[in-house]
Parts: sequence; C-alpha cells; structure tokens
Amino acid sequence: MENNPSSSTIDRKFIERNRRNQMKTLYRKLYSLVPHQSSRELISLPDQLEEATNYIKKLQVNLEKMKDKKNMLLGIERPIMRINNGGNTMGLKTPRVEIQQIGSALEVVLVSGLDSEFIFSESIRVLQEEGVDVVNASYKIVGDAVFHSIHSQVMESASGAARISERLKNFIHDSTYNAF
Repeated sequence: MENNPSSSTIDRKFIERNRRNQMKTLYRKLYSLVPHQSSRELISLPDQLEEATNYIKKLQVNLEKMKDKKNMLLGIERPIMRINNGGNTMGLKTPRVEIQQIGSALEVVLVSGLDSEFIFSESIRVLQEEGVDVVNASYKIVGDAVFHSIHSQVMESASGAARISERLKNFIHDSTYNAF
C-alpha cells in the first residue's frame, strides 16, 4: 500500500471540512429552534450557542415550575388515614380548595380524590348559605384526582369573600380529618 503524505493530508482536510460543515448545520438547526427577540442580525456562533443554552435552561425552570404546580393541584400523596380493604391498603388524598375573587365573581376550585361528591355538594351548600349565587359548576377527572370548578357571583363586599374562603377551607379541613 502506498503511503503518500499529500494524499493523507488531503483526506484529513476533506474529513475536517465535512466535520465543520456538519457542525455548522447542527448549530443552525439548534439556533433555529430558539425564539429570537431581536432582529435577524448576524450573531457569532458562541453567542448563538449561549442563547440556545439560556433558552433550554429557561425551559427547564418552567418545566419544574409546572411540575410543582401540577403536584400541588393534584395533591401530594400523603395519607390521612389508611383503610384496609380486604388486604389492599389505600391512601386518601388531602382535598384542596383555591378561591379567587375578580370583582363580584368568585371562582372556587376543589381538588380531591375520586370520592369527592360529599365535599363538592357541601361546598355548594356553604356557598349558598353565604348568599353566593352559583352560576356554573363543572368537574374534570385527571388520574385519581377530581377538579371541581364552581363559578359564582358574590352579592357582598370583598370581606364577604374572605369569610367565604375561610369557611370553605375550614369545612374542607374539618371534613377531611373528621370523615372517619
């Protein structure tokens, strides 16, 4: 086999040129996925990589925040009481309530387990006792959690909403710990 130094130099140059071209193509693909806030002016390759890195880190932080919010809404599995059901032990979730008032509108979101009919109906009863007009109520099941959404109109001042909020939270807390 012939060992020509100029031939191996040409091969190495060709291989290196192909590698650089492939890397440029990959950099362009990566950078094209990053939303650009500034104009499409020429940005150096290190700056493109830094921008892409920052964007990916920002996405990771947002993902963690969304995971935390999902866990909060679904309720972290923490047993209130263990029930022995023929050898099967089930952990109950702690129901949660979130209340938001926007003007005279009051939105109540209940997050509980699949056996939540009692908490939902009693929450409606509490709202009606407080003089709140329930406009709409709906629910959605996600996994083993039920999200109840109650839209209503408050006929009182904002201090009434605070009282309603406290009463609902106390009810949820009391019903959870006194259910069994």
